[in-house]
Amino acid sequence: MATRPEEESGVNVIAEGTTLTGNIITSGDCRIDGTMNGNIQSNAKIIVGTNGKLEGELVCKNLEIEGRVKANVNVGELLSLKANSTLIGNITVGKISIEPGANFVGNCRMQNSKLEVPAQQPNEQQNK
Repeated sequence: MATRPEEESGVNVIAEGTTLTGNIITSGDCRIDGTMNGNIQSNAKIIVGTNGKLEGELVCKNLEIEGRVKANVNVGELLSLKANSTLIGNITVGKISIEPGANFVGNCRMQNSKLEVPAQQPNEQQNK
């Protein structure tokens, strides 16, 4: 049985105690339990764990934040802010869920359109 490229992508993990500086473009899920300084583009879900810290720009299908994010965010479907999470930045979302105890500082724009991240190779983005 043939698989489509989006089915072949695994989960990308930035483990606790790890610091990553750079950009990620992926069609798979991404979990951040460490520290990331950079941009992420994903056609899937991004999870920022309880000890996770992210600073940059985010474009994804779904986003769940348990830790701290300082970024402008564009989420095609659902943004979920868990209790004790912090999000500082402007967001564009399809839907948003904010648990009691979560912190959000910024502007929110809701839209119903589905977001598709264009499939780009890292070299293509650098040439722009």
